[in-house]
Amino acid sequence: MDLLQTLLATLVTLGILVTIHEWGHFFVARRCGVKVLTFSVGFGKALFRWRSERSGTEYVLAAIPLGGYVRMLDESEGEVPEELKSQAFNRKPVLQRIAVVAAGPLVNLIFAFLAYWVMFVSGVGAIKPMVADVKPGTPAAMADFRPGGEIIAIDGNETLSWESVNLNLATRIGESGPLLIRMKYPDSTIPQQFTVQLDNWNFDIERQSPVSALGLVAWNPQLPAVIGMVLDDGVAAKVGLLAGDKVLRINGDTVADWLAMVEVVQASPGMRLVFQLERAGQQLLLDVYPESREIEGRTVGYIGAGVAQVEWPPEQKREISFGFFESFAKALDKTWQMISLILDSLWKMLEGVISVKNLSGPITIAKVAGASAESGMEAFVGFLAYLSISLGVLNLLPIPMLDGGHLLYYAIELLRGKPVSERVQMVGLRLGMAVIFTLMTVAIVNDVMRL
Repeated sequence: MDLLQTLLATLVTLGILVTIHEWGHFFVARRCGVKVLTFSVGFGKALFRWRSERSGTEYVLAAIPLGGYVRMLDESEGEVPEELKSQAFNRKPVLQRIAVVAAGPLVNLIFAFLAYWVMFVSGVGAIKPMVADVKPGTPAAMADFRPGGEIIAIDGNETLSWESVNLNLATRIGESGPLLIRMKYPDSTIPQQFTVQLDNWNFDIERQSPVSALGLVAWNPQLPAVIGMVLDDGVAAKVGLLAGDKVLRINGDTVADWLAMVEVVQASPGMRLVFQLERAGQQLLLDVYPESREIEGRTVGYIGAGVAQVEWPPEQKREISFGFFESFAKALDKTWQMISLILDSLWKMLEGVISVKNLSGPITIAKVAGASAESGMEAFVGFLAYLSISLGVLNLLPIPMLDGGHLLYYAIELLRGKPVSERVQMVGLRLGMAVIFTLMTVAIVNDVMRL
């Protein structure tokens, strides 16, 4: 993936989400009569400044796009002239302060809802969730699951794509009890239901999808052994493999497809492999020595090459679209499903059901932003919507320093009839900083380990 494209996609992603979040605070603050001193997208050195003569607000674009802020007139932050005290944030009724603070995260959720609504109205391309096989000894195999059909519902929820299947299965991680899967087969007009019994169902989310952990093998078109890309610093690039090369044989044995090639490479770390290739109508031989890499406790061969993309058959694809008003309900349902999934995942992480290794930081965001931008506008908008929901939900958590922490203080003030003491707020601030710093450290360490 091009580094410049990744960087641009990351800047656009963070820029959009930070701007709409801070705009939410800004918009409601202005409507409540609060004087806004600064509206900043980003932190650190200012790259651009502009001051409105009408409102006196300074607009700033800063160098570090990992956040932003809206600075309002407030007596707790400095001396306020008598004639401006009515515009100070701290002088406003508690319900107005709650509205100002809650506006940022809520605008993130509204943005995601609108993004999903537009996608459903315009149509979203998807791959039908067809099951090709069932792995022996897995939960699906124990339920006598029959492959060859399409998953049409999980626990009563319609599944039109593999994304929908994975999302519905993800909500059952760490749970026990019956999992109901309805299948439609080409040889029958009546759907068949399978009951998979879960028992504290868990797996390594980093290495498996919920579908594969259940034991289902998704249908995929056969991948010919054609090189699609080579990493600049990998073995493939060093020995002269190029995108477009077709691997015909390895050590004289015919290579059936890409998976067969991968199997041979992984089984041969450090060993000499003679690749017989077809390139531009000509055949040639290359000696390849796969480097060693540790995966799941075993040493495998790795050459740093990726498979060429293939076209999916039309019968395996579908366009998901709804009418103008039906899309409204579908977008609302999708937004709520994502909110519930994030909250459920956080709770299961606290319980220890899901590992903290699944926390992601800015490096992962950059990689996914670049990949989604490369995949097209549809994928990029979907990623924006998901990230916007994550930003909104996480900011509403009752942790001091976050918007949710301020909302907690204002809720207590509403009940008590007086503000939380400054001493308590300072203690909360330190605790909040410790929590946020710890989470960010874990997320960044996870990012580096994934690299």
